[in-house]
Amino acid sequence: MVALVAAGGLLAGMVIGSTPGARTAVARALVALPAPLRPDAGVLAGPAVVLPPAPIPTEAPATPDPPGRTPATSAAPGPRPTPAATPGATPSPTLPPTPQDAAATPCAPTATACVDLSANRSWLLRDGQVTYGPVPITHGRAGFRTPPGTFRVESKRRDHVSSIYDAEMPWSVFFNGGVAFHEGSLAVTSHGCVHLSPAAAKTYFSTLSVGDIVQVVP
Repeated sequence: MVALVAAGGLLAGMVIGSTPGARTAVARALVALPAPLRPDAGVLAGPAVVLPPAPIPTEAPATPDPPGRTPATSAAPGPRPTPAATPGATPSPTLPPTPQDAAATPCAPTATACVDLSANRSWLLRDGQVTYGPVPITHGRAGFRTPPGTFRVESKRRDHVSSIYDAEMPWSVFFNGGVAFHEGSLAVTSHGCVHLSPAAAKTYFSTLSVGDIVQVVP
């Protein structure tokens, strides 16, 4: 009997100091004891275990914008407006340039090459229409004046060298004896020939033919 009482007390102690799972198993064993040996029901119950409440998650407080700053908003750009067409508006067509007629030069419409000595300019013409020019020229210096008048192309020499002045005269087109159109300085006057730029001299050489009329006006 004394041993049973001691066992009951031991089991009761285990109820009080054990974990909840072990405590349940020990309590069942005590219930199986005879009634006189069972410990008080309060002992079986043991101290109540009170669990602290679980913390409730809270959102972090929003950081306010600094004063004077406007909250940024993302707005998709809208379509660009299409300019409205003006009713009845018709685009003006691009017209080709109108060739100048011989009236734009001081020469007759029958001339194929025109030289204006006073203006230091020259043109090419065909059928009374200007086809090239005006282009700048230089001509005869004092004592070697380029003679005015109406002449015809006599000959053409691409790489002519003057036998009198031992000077190169590229793209020469002779129209009055030794007087010719040719490539030469536009800053220096000549011994009577008409100086042209390299590009103009090539154009005169390729355009003019023997027999074409060259008119030189003062």
